Parts: sequence; C-alpha cells; structure tokens
Amino acid sequence: MKFDQVRGPILSLFRIVTGLLFVCHGMSSIFGVFGGNRGTGQSIPFGTWPGWWAALIQLVFGALVLIGLLTRVSALIASGSMAYAYFVVHLPHGFLPLLNGGELAALFCWSFFLIAVLGPGTWALDTVISRARGGGGSAGEYDAAPAQPKLQST
Repeated sequence: MKFDQVRGPILSLFRIVTGLLFVCHGMSSIFGVFGGNRGTGQSIPFGTWPGWWAALIQLVFGALVLIGLLTRVSALIASGSMAYAYFVVHLPHGFLPLLNGGELAALFCWSFFLIAVLGPGTWALDTVISRARGGGGSAGEYDAAPAQPKLQST
C-alpha cells in the first residue's frame, strides 16, 4: 500500500479526533459535563475572562474543525488560543510543559497549527463544498497520487 493513498483520510481522522477532544473540553467548561471544568464538576461562570471565552473558542472552533468547515481559519484560531493559554497561563509557572501543566495547551496548539497548514483532508465539508463548486476537492485535501516528474531518456 502506498502511503500517498491514505494521506487524506489519515489527516481527516487526525482532524476529527483533535476537534472532538477540543469540543469536549469546551463542553466541560461551559456546561459542567464530563467532570466539569478541570474535574470540579462545575462550569465556568458566564463571561469570566479568560476561561469562559477560551471554552467558547474550544466549543465553536473545535466543532468547525471536527466537521471540516472553515477548517484552516478555525484551526488557526484554536491554535492561537492555545498558544495564548500556554504563554499567559502556564509559562509563568515554569518553562517546561511537564512542570507548568501546559502539555495539553502545547499539544493542541501544534496539532491545530498542523491542521491549519495541511488542510482538512479528504473527509471534510470544506472538501465537499469545493468539489460541488467544481474545485476538484482541493480545499487543503491531499491528492491521492501526487504528480510524479517524468524522466527523459537521452
């Protein structure tokens, strides 16, 4: 099996799982489900800065990434919010993520940045919309078989 044939679907699965996990974080903080904010069983009070707004970003942009709609912009916003979380919330407690509790912020930041750069993959609403408009599904989707340069014989 050629890895180029599964690149688009694997990128889609990565995007779907990352978006789903981000949505779960947002839901736990806004609605107090899945153990609530930081396992307290509670939600963050409406409008509290920055926690409630971060949770809203997690919920909204995580859902957009999950379904693959406005994927690159949504992933970039999610990545930026996690960079903010790392530098403002975690970094003052130490440089290393293992020591300052910023592992998830760092992982989400770089995961969403990767999605923003590489696009949504094969299974995404962005790809469906692009194909419907006659764009050939090029909304950040990997080609199943990238063009190979032709060698000329002398």
